[in-house]
Amino acid sequence: MDSLDHRILDRLRLNARAGYGDIGNVVGLSASAVKRRVDRLVADGVIQGFTIKVDPTIEDRGTEAWVEVYCRGTVSPDELRTLLENVPEVVDAGTVTGSADAIVHLRSKDIASLEEALDRVRLAPHVDHTRSAIVMSRLVSREQR
Repeated sequence: MDSLDHRILDRLRLNARAGYGDIGNVVGLSASAVKRRVDRLVADGVIQGFTIKVDPTIEDRGTEAWVEVYCRGTVSPDELRTLLENVPEVVDAGTVTGSADAIVHLRSKDIASLEEALDRVRLAPHVDHTRSAIVMSRLVSREQR
């Protein structure tokens, strides 16, 4: 990847629907050259997909929390993944260093449904306890998908 590829990726991050000609005007290439580069970036797995961002409140997912999950004993990442994939309110999760075993991002329509989702996580066989923080307002969001 060179600097032109990085600039193309920057433009696509801003607007995945941007036309090749529009991107080319910004980065100094023809539309066909941009298309060839985007096709190569897709083929090489650099670009893993094109997507849209939808306002979570439109889909009744405006209430969110970050949850630290603490497990009993040793639990593999695959076991945690299986547990968390079965909770539809989980939008992102990862194993972490430190005292928690995982950090989980939940989104739901309201506090009551958030509590229900959290209970499904808490009641899982390997989960000892959780620590939650409900998001009051978003300050920065730089999703790099």
